[in-house]
Amino acid sequence: MSSASRTRISRSSSTWRNWAGNVSARPVREARPASVRELADTVRGAAEEGLRVKTVGTGHSFTSIAATDGVLIRPDLLTGIRRVDRRGLTVTVESGTSLKRLNAALAREGLSLTNMGDIMEQTVAGAISTGTHGTGRDSASIAAQIRELELVTADGRILTCSEKGTDEERAVFAAARIGLGALGVVSAITFAVEPIFLLAAREEPMTFDRVTAEFDALHAENEHFEFYWFPHTGNCNTKRNNRSAGPAAPPGRVSGWIEDELLSNGLFQVVNSVGRAVPAAVPAIAKLSSRALSARTYTDIPYKVFTSPRRVRFVEMEYALPREAAVGALRELKAMVDRSPLRVSFPVEVRTAPADDITLSTASGRETAYIAVHMYKGTPYRSYFTAAERIMTAHGGRPHWGKLHTRDAGYFAEVYPRFGEFTALRDRLDPDRVFDNDYLRRVLGA
Repeated sequence: MSSASRTRISRSSSTWRNWAGNVSARPVREARPASVRELADTVRGAAEEGLRVKTVGTGHSFTSIAATDGVLIRPDLLTGIRRVDRRGLTVTVESGTSLKRLNAALAREGLSLTNMGDIMEQTVAGAISTGTHGTGRDSASIAAQIRELELVTADGRILTCSEKGTDEERAVFAAARIGLGALGVVSAITFAVEPIFLLAAREEPMTFDRVTAEFDALHAENEHFEFYWFPHTGNCNTKRNNRSAGPAAPPGRVSGWIEDELLSNGLFQVVNSVGRAVPAAVPAIAKLSSRALSARTYTDIPYKVFTSPRRVRFVEMEYALPREAAVGALRELKAMVDRSPLRVSFPVEVRTAPADDITLSTASGRETAYIAVHMYKGTPYRSYFTAAERIMTAHGGRPHWGKLHTRDAGYFAEVYPRFGEFTALRDRLDPDRVFDNDYLRRVLGA
């Protein structure tokens, strides 16, 4: 029996939807390959039929980056750790493995990623392909922690690339770490890891005026700094994470449940539902919500500090700005909300990242600050996002590849100096556009 025939293939009779419910697709069929060879045969077979191919993880992107009317690959059988190299401090993991499963496995081995985003439900391939990031003064996105990639190209080749390869492999590695699904299907990722360590978290309310005035100092003084501003108020909540010698002091079971589940999810769900039904109540609700979370400190292993449960569904737009432009842009955003009839029940999130060398990373070549705006699922968001996007693009902002935006290839050619390198590589690796869809045609060109 050939590997292609072993691949789990089924005619699709259902509609795929993303986590937020704002994107849907009806593929011709779905495939669940159980090995890289089966994956390569699936891609090759679809190309021979003239069908487009996309891979979908857990659907946490808000754009249609994974949507297809061709073959939809589900990587839920491509999971697990292939190998751990303790001498070289790397771990190689199958592409469909969730960040949650990876982090738990690494912890059992006494290892950790250096940095993380704030959720860990995504597959590792989905997270890196869209540029998922956390916040960090010195440590960058998840993709910046990659040391080697295994990629299935449009002709069914299995290509392994790293900084130590041939000229072509180095070029692919520079781009494919955040490849948007345009260069091939990621089948395995080798991450740099380090011995597990402790992070001390300090969460503290702070006024908008103070946090913006002290933003540069707060960024410089902390390994990981972020804050949330509550629209319609002058209130923020800040979070500082720094390495600690210990001992571990995780949140208490009851107090942690109150903060992370009751307040941040249960009560937050209720107040957003009320705000959606009665928009006029949002400013008053925001004032109460912004005062609900109190100061706290705790110390734990990294992924338990970096990540939080996020059960309230929303849509999101996030822009990466030059770090020196962030405070000005945020003040413009606040002024816009204050003078508008908008009613915004979700906080605005601000994070940072150092410059990296990944071709289409939102932090490529520049110190970066991220400003993310959200709206509760089912709430009209276009007016707010349009006004916010106007502010962000005036500062040369680069939108997150997996979050809502209206930019196209012409804009990206202006804000990414190496944009032409990426599109030229795409022409070489996928001349027939096997991995194409409407989103990629908009952001990368035909």
